[in-house]
This record gives sequence, structure tokens and C-alpha cells, in this order.
Amino acid sequence: MNAKIFIKILVVLIAIITTTAAAAQESMDTIAAQELNEVVVQAPKVIRKADMDVYYPSQSAVENSRNGMQLLNNLMIPSLTVTEALGQIKAGGQSVQVRINGREATIDQVKALLPETIKRVEWIDNPGLRYHGASYVLNFIIANPTLGGSLQAEGRQALNTAWGDYFVDSKFNNGRSQFEVGGMFKLTNNVKTYRDYHETFTYPDGTSLTRTETPIGGQVDNTFGRLWGSYSYIKPDTTIFYAEVSAAPTFSDNMTYNGLLSLSDGTDDIILTDSHGNNGTVPKFSAYFEQHFRGKQTLVVDFNSSFYFGKSYSDYIEQSSNVSGNYPSDIHTMIKDRNQAYAIEANYIKSWRRSKFTAGASYTANRNRSVYENLGGEVFHQRQDKVYLFAEYFQRLNKFTFTAGLGAQYTDFLFKETKQGNQSWNLRPQASLSYRLNQSNQFRLSFQSWQSAPSLAQTNVAPQQIDGFQWRIGNPNLKTSTSYMLTFRYNFSLPRVEGTFGVRAFTSPNAITPYLYWETNRLITSYENSNGLQNLTFFLSPQVEVIPDWLMASAHLQYRVERMKGTSYKLYNHNWSGNVSLMLSHWGFQLIGQYVRAQHDLCGEKISWGENLSIVQLSYNWRNWQFGAGVIMPFGKYDQGSRMLSKWNTNEQHMRLDMRMPYVSVSYNIQWGRQKCGADKIINADATIEKSTAGGR
Repeated sequence: MNAKIFIKILVVLIAIITTTAAAAQESMDTIAAQELNEVVVQAPKVIRKADMDVYYPSQSAVENSRNGMQLLNNLMIPSLTVTEALGQIKAGGQSVQVRINGREATIDQVKALLPETIKRVEWIDNPGLRYHGASYVLNFIIANPTLGGSLQAEGRQALNTAWGDYFVDSKFNNGRSQFEVGGMFKLTNNVKTYRDYHETFTYPDGTSLTRTETPIGGQVDNTFGRLWGSYSYIKPDTTIFYAEVSAAPTFSDNMTYNGLLSLSDGTDDIILTDSHGNNGTVPKFSAYFEQHFRGKQTLVVDFNSSFYFGKSYSDYIEQSSNVSGNYPSDIHTMIKDRNQAYAIEANYIKSWRRSKFTAGASYTANRNRSVYENLGGEVFHQRQDKVYLFAEYFQRLNKFTFTAGLGAQYTDFLFKETKQGNQSWNLRPQASLSYRLNQSNQFRLSFQSWQSAPSLAQTNVAPQQIDGFQWRIGNPNLKTSTSYMLTFRYNFSLPRVEGTFGVRAFTSPNAITPYLYWETNRLITSYENSNGLQNLTFFLSPQVEVIPDWLMASAHLQYRVERMKGTSYKLYNHNWSGNVSLMLSHWGFQLIGQYVRAQHDLCGEKISWGENLSIVQLSYNWRNWQFGAGVIMPFGKYDQGSRMLSKWNTNEQHMRLDMRMPYVSVSYNIQWGRQKCGADKIINADATIEKSTAGGR
């Protein structure tokens, strides 16, 4: 879908909002209320609190859902983009931290939730310090019934290609104990793709070379799975113990492009093959303990560990198109990782009637071992340690609510072979102020800050060759960067209309970004602490009940302007982005349409954008079953890519996929007895494993 069509959708949506708001001013509705016998998905009620929006699922919304993701889709939260077919939850183009009863969770765990046990959903767009710098948080609050069991299953398969996903989860209860076993499998095999690529290199002496890639073909594979098992013990209002083991194998994650490369210097055309990917397994173990004491005091402790055994590879081959068949470039990179991550976190929470105090500490350790087979088996070790301390206080006073806190993060990383590394202490202040004028109008002003430590790929000094003269080398002298964000929101409620209008200002004075430089005849991509990234975003997120009990519409529309400064450059970027969703429900049928226009992000000298998507799905609910059919990308053109604006390398890349895929889906949900939901954490220690990344254009 092009920009003109997107603007037309925006105009129509604004017209709907205006018409609905005007109708709300009339003394009475001109349509008499009628009781409908069929099951319909009704608009959820939203409660505006000082630090979150709380959505309560209606009974019909629950009855029309077979798992947690389907219920979340039915809630139609305006800021969210819930793409059930792809298993994605995003907000404003950014990732959303998902939690269950306060503990961090995965999309698989959201799917495993029984809709009947979801009491409410908390949408937090200004998370506190205990969320470790998350941009958005979605928290499912779950009830804890007694005994019984459940079995959930879902399958989705494309009709014209090897693409699909499958999911199953079962729970068994015995007294205060619960056992859970589940698994998922995601298939993407040999999906056709191609790349439009055009670049111009400028040498230090002022001469230039232009390379234009004409696509011949390509494919993408992305097949992975996950198995999990958990045990929980729950003594209501007193003690919770939870343990989980899981294994997540990646069978194939590969992208291959074939093309014909034409050069401006008149040399022979080149037949190009550019392939990169990875595979491996990530086993995990976690244990959690929560104890409640007298005086509304709570102590929670969480431990997580994860491991990674796998490899990352890249193959770049240039073959002359003439009869000689010479190979100007034949580059192969193979990195084998054996990495570990451990994390432990503890929080103390004390609550009063109108206030709450939270203090916490966490420690995270990463130990990475990488073998570069293309460098003769050379081994590199990296150690990274992080300590985080914070305290936060919340106070409600009449129509005002205040939150203030301070965090401190210590980061230490070191390369064993070169003895290179860095250490730093960073403060993380945070504060918010909320004023409720009345039930229909609320104002929020919030200030956030957080730190971003350098990754393994950004600091690894092992050189990686990308093509004939491009290389990538990490920078071990990088420092942890700090980001600050100030956000103003106005929340409004009208009959049939809920919404938020806001302005967000962001700055990261020393953001970690790539930068390019020439070294003899090699163009090196490395990383630096830049001179700063700033942006300003205006956004509107309405939810409209167009036809009561029949047609719902929601959207998130935003406009962003930003500036980036680094070594020898200053760049600007601005663009529109957002999503629009429509849901029509009647007689057990549900028709959902969704369009997403990706956000364009400036980082260093590159502007990148994600997926522009459109999806249409029709489903029907019958007893414990849901049957569905849909199409991914029924209109528009799939586009994901980037634009490089460096004075040394100017290029533009568009990744195209054959994403017009019709699919069918089946969901099943059966329960017996009374279900007891899994033990859910208030906190979740971060033990994210790091992986090497082989170079690629």
C-alpha cells in the first residue's frame, strides 16, 4: 500500500472519530437498544490509572477466544499492533515487554493462557525502573482457580508455500501443585525472496565506483521450535515457587540472495551469491520464589540461566560473468559459539493505602566463547558483568499521582585475549506526574532514562570480511550509552471513543552507532559512541466503537522527526508510520483487517525500516473450536530495507518477499475440572544469551 492510500485511511478514521464524538453530544441515542441472542465481541472497558491503562475483557470477548493472543487481539488496544498470524506484539514499531502477573514472559506463554482466567490486561506506556528500560509493558493479570486441567492447540498453514506455525500446551493440577508441558514449531522453508540493491563507494582521493545489483532470485528459511516444562507450587497470598526448563532449537535461519552485479568502471558483470544465517540451540532454566509478609510486604527472588551452542556463517561469492569464470571474491565466515548467561534479581515491595515503595538489585553475567574457523580456529573470549540497583516511590494525593525513583547500573566487559575492555557507572533517574481532571480526561507527564551496554558483535575485535573490500571490526573501547525520554500524554474518553494524544522527546547523547572509514584499500565498518541521537514524535491512538457490538476500529498514527550526529556527519529524518485495525463480529463470525506502515529509524548513517504488512482473516467459533482462513499481504508490496547515507558508501536496499500467502488455521481449547493458572512472577531476572553475527551486505 502506498502513502496516498494510507492517508485516505487516516482521513476516513478521523471522520469516524469526529462523527462519533458529535453523536455523543446528543441527549439520547436515536437507535433503540436491542438484546442480541448471538455471541459478539463487545468493546472492552478501559480504566485510566495514574501509571497504566487497564482493559477488562468482556464475556463475549473471552468466549470468542481460544488462547491469550486471540483475546489480546479482541481487546483492540489502540497503541498495539497484535499480529497473531506472525506471533508479534509491537507498539509504535518497537518491541513490547510482555508480562504475566508481573513476571516477564514470552509470546508462547501468552498463547498458553486460558482466556477464561485473564482478569484484566494492564497497558503501561511509561514503565518504572524495575522494568529495566522497557519502552512498553503489557501485563496480563491472571486468576488462580483450584484444580483441573486444560489442553490447548493451534495450527496455521499457508496454502501456497512451506510456511506455518503449530502450538500445543497442557496443564495438570494436583492440590497446590501444577505441572505444564508444551511446545511450538515455526516453519519457513524456501520462501522466495529477492533484493534490489544499488550503492556508490567514494574513495579518499575523490574517485567513485557504483555497483548495481539486478536480482536473479533467492530464498529465506526460518524454522525453529521450543519445548518447555514447568512446575509450580502456590499457597495463595503466602508463597509461590516456580521452576521451568526449556530448549529452543533453531533448525535453519538463512537468507540467500542471487544477483547480477554491474560496475560503473566498465569491468565485466559479476554473478553474485550472498548468503548468511545461523543455527543452534538455547537451553534455559529458571527458578522463582515469592514470599508475602505481614504489613503488605513482599520479597521476590528470581534466577535465570541460559546457554547457546550454535554457529553463525556468511558466504559471499563473486564470479565473473565472462567465459573465464574467475572469482574476484570468495569469502567464507564461520563462527562457532559456546556462550552462557546467568542472572539473579531480588525486589522488596512495601505497600500502603495510597503509596508504595520498591527497591531492588540484580546481577547479570555473560560468558562468551567464539571460535573463528575462517581465521584458522582462533578463539576469542568475552566477559561482561552488569549490576543494577534501584529504589522507587509511588504516592497518590487526591487527583495527583507522583512517582520518583533512581537507578544505578555498573557495566564491566573485557576481551580475554587482548585485555581490552571498559568499565562504567551510570545513573538512571525517573519520575512521572499524573493529573485526573475527571473520569474522561487525564494528563500524564513522565521522564525516563536507561542504559544500553555494547553487544558482543559491536565490541568483538575479530575482523570479518564482508565482500571484496568491505570489512567489519568491533570496538572494545565502547562505553555504555544512556538514553533519556520525556513524554506528555492526554487520555480522553467519550461515548464509543477512547484515545490518547501525545508528544515524546528522546535523546541519547552517546548512542552506540556504526561508522565507516577507509584503511588503505579496505572500507571498515566499526562502532563508536556518537555525538547524539535526538527525535520528536507526535502520536494519536484512538479506539472507536463504530457500530455497537458489531464493528470496532483502532489505530496508532505517529509522525517523527529526528537528528543524528557522529564522526564527520549530521543527518535528519522524518516520516509517518502507524497501524489501523478493523474488527467486525456477528453470529459467531469474526472478520479482522489490519494494515501496518513501518517506522523508519535513523541510526548512525543508516535509515532502516521494518515490514509494511496487511492481513485479512475470517474466523468462526464453534464449541471448543475456532476455524479461520486469511491472507497475508492481500494488497500492497512487501518491503523491508535500509538506506545508507555515508559519504564513503551511499546505498539503498529493498528486501522483497513473496508474502501474498493464503492460510487456514484451527484452534482447540478443552478444559476439565477447575483450572489453576501457572505460578507467575513479579520480576524476571535477565539472562539473555548473546550470539555472534557473521558479516553480510
